[in-house]
Amino acid sequence: MAAVIAGAGLLQPHATATAADPAAASAPAAGPGAADTPRAKAPDAADVTYPLDCKGLPVAVTATAQGDLDGDGRPETVAAVRCDAGSGTPPHTLYVLAQDKTPGARPRIVATLLEAGRRQTATDLTVRDGIVTARLLGYSSPQVPRYSPDVKQLAKWRWTGGKFRQELTNSDAGSV
Repeated sequence: MAAVIAGAGLLQPHATATAADPAAASAPAAGPGAADTPRAKAPDAADVTYPLDCKGLPVAVTATAQGDLDGDGRPETVAAVRCDAGSGTPPHTLYVLAQDKTPGARPRIVATLLEAGRRQTATDLTVRDGIVTARLLGYSSPQVPRYSPDVKQLAKWRWTGGKFRQELTNSDAGSV
């Protein structure tokens, strides 16, 4: 199963942020007070093939968070994904997933918030009020042991002007 997922990931193009469907943007939001409006189901992160090159290792979804990020009234899922190396601290990639309206369609990647190339681990992933928040752990230099990240940042992403914009807040180094 892992080999199929990894192989299929190589066949998909790399996804970047895309604008929401303009027709969907006028749909009424299914919020807590919308009892008569059926709630859309958030995309299932397990139903996606991720474009990570894990060199034959399986892909692991380590955390998910759901919420309406683009204001179209339909929830998206943010998935923290990494190669399942079995040891060490593989970096995460954060993907935003959307569910197509077509019945039976699989969720698709619509944005990449954090690239694995940044060599950061994402923890405390949440979606609240249309804002994605994650604590990013990283390393100040190659000499820092990979089991002991010494750089901590709070990252927030918000859908603005047709794309995700990131805000970073530095935290105390060495206090992970």
